[in-house]
Amino acid sequence: MHHTLPPRPAAPGTGHRGRRPAAAAVTAAVLAAALTAPLAAARPASASGPASPTALSTASPTASPPVFSTATPATPPAASPAKETATGRYGRARLQRDVDAIRALGATGVEAQVVTGDGRRLVATAGVADLRTGQPVPAGGHTRVSSVTKMFVATVMLQLAGEGRLSLDDTVERWLPGVVRGNGHDGRRITIRRLLQHTAGVYDAYPAFASVEDYRERRYDRFTDEQVVAEAMRHEPAFRPGEDWLYSNTGYLIISMIIKKVTGRPWHAEVRDRISRPLGLRHTRWSGTSLDVPRPRMKGYLVPGPGRAPVDVTRHFDGDAAGGLISTAPDVNRFLRALAGGRLLSPALLEEMRRTVPATAFQQVWPGARYGLGIMSRPLTCGGLYWNHGGDDYGYTARTGVTADGRRSVTLFVAGRTADGERMQAREKAAAELVDRALCGGR
Repeated sequence: MHHTLPPRPAAPGTGHRGRRPAAAAVTAAVLAAALTAPLAAARPASASGPASPTALSTASPTASPPVFSTATPATPPAASPAKETATGRYGRARLQRDVDAIRALGATGVEAQVVTGDGRRLVATAGVADLRTGQPVPAGGHTRVSSVTKMFVATVMLQLAGEGRLSLDDTVERWLPGVVRGNGHDGRRITIRRLLQHTAGVYDAYPAFASVEDYRERRYDRFTDEQVVAEAMRHEPAFRPGEDWLYSNTGYLIISMIIKKVTGRPWHAEVRDRISRPLGLRHTRWSGTSLDVPRPRMKGYLVPGPGRAPVDVTRHFDGDAAGGLISTAPDVNRFLRALAGGRLLSPALLEEMRRTVPATAFQQVWPGARYGLGIMSRPLTCGGLYWNHGGDDYGYTARTGVTADGRRSVTLFVAGRTADGERMQAREKAAAELVDRALCGGR
């Protein structure tokens, strides 16, 4: 059967175009774009031939904020009073209240795990893992972490740079001659750094489901990186390289292709051997060609509209470098602490990763957000910054955070998404408050 790239959802307005419900309000749409790869009919491998050139019918992103000629290291904002920190440590009871607050905003299941500065491990869950059986949310269960994957992929690229196998300032053309070319795209002007940083301007042709009905019809479709990138080349770029910032999952598919060209192996094999195995991340894996999320797990659900029943959207293909990892909260916390603590990158490379530019498309939702090489910084209410990347699937949300020294971290998984933009906005605010309290009060 000949597969074509499905259209993107109508609502998401920037960057991530994906792994999110289509009918969210503006804020939720920006979030969707923000941290995920569109809940794609993903593409580990397609035997179905090239994508249709007319399959995608979305407008090219437009924007023209300030020119980013050079990336600069993030500067911590002025401190403001931190809630919860002056009166004592962040503890299990406070974490449970924060998790319950997210559950009360319509999530079907919530799990949060915090590692404090003194080594305490706090765990809280709420809701159910399965609406049909009522099974409680398992602690340490598997989840599609979606665009959290980008931190892993960027770490691999920085390691390769540290080994002298490539340069962050190499052009795409050097490694993939002729691949990024057409309708204004020019791989001779786009560097690896720009791709990792989302300042390349690559049109985001990442496939996503436009509706629940589309999900049911297309969830078994798979597309190769090459097919999606070729589709992107049929559109004009979002902007000239370095002139703006806009999240592009397609850019990370190009990164995946470069990793394979440099190493002779797929991105997920490099993540496994360079990160997962050395750190003992036993439950972090490439989703591969499997439709399912391993047990124990929370199921992913979507409420497509008022008065409509939740739809189980757990099963679909989603195996690329923009968001193809499955993991657990303990594994993600271990990765975050190892990355920030210098176990995966040299000090010089970690500094490169943390050279940021304003994440202009996210400011409405996350004021002060800046983006580096596969990682984002956000201000803490207690002063300074934390480092993170989130991810959004059609039925899941992942939020993370780690202090600059790697001593404190938090990973939050939420199942159950809704087309109610106000509720999703409130949920995002509650998630941000949980992360902030955990990192400021978890001293």
